[in-house]
Order: sequence, then structure tokens, then C-alpha cells
Amino acid sequence: MGTAPQWHNPQISFWQNQAPVGLPSDQLPATAAVVVIGGGLLGSSTAYWLARSGVQVTLLEQSAPAFGATGRNGGFHVVGTGEAYHTTIEHFGHADAKAIYQITLDSRALLRQVLAEEQIACEYREPGRLNLELNEAERQAHVQAIAAMRADGFAAEQLDRDQVQELIQTPLGPDIVGGLFAREDGLLQPARFVHGMLAAARRHGAKLCLAQATQISAEGSGVRIETSAGSISAGAVIVAVNAWTDRLIPALKGAVTAVRGQILSYAPIPMVFPVGIGAAVTETGEYWHQTPNGSIVLGGCRAVAPNGEVGLLAEGITDEVQAAIEGVFPRLFPQLGGLQVAQRWSGPMAFTRDHNPIADRVPGIEQAWFVGGFSGHGMPFGMRVGQLLAEAAARGSTPSALHPLRLNRPTLTR
Repeated sequence: MGTAPQWHNPQISFWQNQAPVGLPSDQLPATAAVVVIGGGLLGSSTAYWLARSGVQVTLLEQSAPAFGATGRNGGFHVVGTGEAYHTTIEHFGHADAKAIYQITLDSRALLRQVLAEEQIACEYREPGRLNLELNEAERQAHVQAIAAMRADGFAAEQLDRDQVQELIQTPLGPDIVGGLFAREDGLLQPARFVHGMLAAARRHGAKLCLAQATQISAEGSGVRIETSAGSISAGAVIVAVNAWTDRLIPALKGAVTAVRGQILSYAPIPMVFPVGIGAAVTETGEYWHQTPNGSIVLGGCRAVAPNGEVGLLAEGITDEVQAAIEGVFPRLFPQLGGLQVAQRWSGPMAFTRDHNPIADRVPGIEQAWFVGGFSGHGMPFGMRVGQLLAEAAARGSTPSALHPLRLNRPTLTR
């Protein structure tokens, strides 16, 4: 599998290795207005918006900030859904598809605002994202997607092979015929971002507790949460544990399914990929991001593993997937040399049947909400969905903007 990695611990990612260690832990209080469970993107965002609005909030994290999918991903912050926009319209209907896309646009606006206001240093920049086209069928699919996006006022453009070459500082292989380019899409250091959000939430009054939630139940007009550090009663709870959702809420088994993704990083080289890039080298898709220091984070190739790594939650890497990931650049950029694997890791994603997240009430518990199932595309939703969940918990009712992400939508039962 190439050069032996400097770090071969799948429990620690490239991003986590460069982020602060641990979580400053407060003592678990007996009560809170709202409890947020999960210290990833959605948990930190929800806790931040609650604390910022003056709500007494306690966040519970079982291990470390950004320990799940948020701290193990490709470091993209883009807009849109995980599938082509015209496909989302076909599945959800025009109104809901447009509303979901708008959530991600609003999320980007909030991200820009909060990073500036809270002075969060997470290497955020907006160089754009390029989805490579490896055949004419993919190129025609992008024609449809761009037409649908432009009809609703959303920006995207199609590039030919020469225009793609202008964005990439190494000669293209023969498979690349063009690409779809989103000029305002962003990149960031996701673990540092979460640490910054939690620090900001704490400055606004949130309590952060290192504890594993084991059970939630209705208690009077509120909820009771059992944890490894004791119990806490609250007016409402937000469960934002993504791949672990059905462990805490058994009724959601099958609605949110754990899926393992594998990634590696290459040691720093001169800048080759100034934009974020994706390509369908395998059926499950590949993605990469060159950081400001020249490291390259490259992931994907689940398709070569048995059952596409569906149902796997434990960290782990396999020779077959790692070898496939190492084969991506030689195929697409045959003259790109000097690559040395520095680290390998995996991450627990969570998928839904329609590849879009769910954000709704917990079945059977009136003052409990959950969010999960981002299907490898969670960063675009985090800031706005966190804000909407904070509103739900504070007001006791689900905002209408979350309606397209409801649990009982038809696309989850077909």
C-alpha cells in the first residue's frame, strides 16, 4: 500500500491530530433548560445558538470534540445536497428540494458570520469545488443539474477539459473530460472549527460535559437523560450523534444507518489542487482537499469493500480500500509524483435511504429532537440546521424550515 504511514491509528484523523486535545469538562448539572447530546458539527452548532440566545444549555460528549464524522471527513464546506439538484427535485418535489438547497446556502452565510464574530481560526477559505467528469454520461448529467440549479437562481458552471486543467497544477489523465465548478464552495479544518464553536458556546454560557448519554425518556413536561456521569433533567433535549443515533433511540433503527468511510493523507507537497475536488472513480465517489501546508486528504473507494462498508461503526482500515484510494491519483493524474502516505484513518458516517438528513422530533418523546443521516454530506447543513434545532428546543415546536427533513417524508419509505 505504498510508503508506511507515520500514523496508522484509525481512531485519530489528520484533522484531529492538529486540533486541541480533549474537552474542558464541567461537572454535570442536575438540571438544564436544554441538553445537547453530541460534540460534533451539529451538537456544537446547536449548543452555540442556544447559548448565544441566552438559553441555559449543557452539551454532553462521550469522548472528544469532532470525534465522529465531523473530525474525519474531507474538510469541505459546500452548498447543495449529496446528489445532483435535478435528482433531488425528482425525489423530493420542487418546493422541498429548493428549500433543502436553501438551508445549505443559509448555512454558509451563517458560517461566514460566526467565524468573523467569534474569531474562529480553522483555515476557512472559498476557492471553489470541482466535480470532475470522467465520461460523457457524467457530463450530460451535469448539464441537467446546472440547468435545474440556474432555473432556481443557484450558481454553478460547467468547464471543459482545458478549463479544468487551468485549476489543477499537474497534467490531467485521459479520463478527465470536464467538470462542474461551484466557485464559492469552501474548505476548512473541521476539527479546529468544532473546537472553536464549542469554545464560543462556552463563552456564551454553555456547559460542556464529558459524559456518555445512555438513555433518554419523558419526565413530566420535559425529559430525563441518563449518563455515565449521572442523570440530568431538562426542558428539552437535542440528540446529535449521527452514526450512533439508533443506539440512543432504538425506534430509529433502519432510518439512520452507520457506514464506515476510509481516508488517507499524503505528506506535504507544493500546491497542486488549490480547489476542493470530487470524482466518481468508483461508484461511491472519491474526494480530496490540499491543505494550506500542502498535505492532501483523500478519501472514498467504499465500493471495493464488501457491502460498501454499510453497517460498520467501529474504526478500522482495510488493505483493499486503502490500495484503491492510493490508485486514484495515478489514474487521474499519471504525472503526479512525490506522494508519501503520512496517515490513514476511518470515520463513522450515517446514511438515510434518500441520502438526505433527518431532523425531527424523537418518536414518543414530545420535548426531544434528533438529527442525523447526513450521508457523507453533513458540513453544508450544520450551521443552519443547528440554529433551527435550537429554535425548536427553545420554543417547543419544530420550525417549518425543517419540514423537508422530517422523519415521515415519502422518500424514506419508498
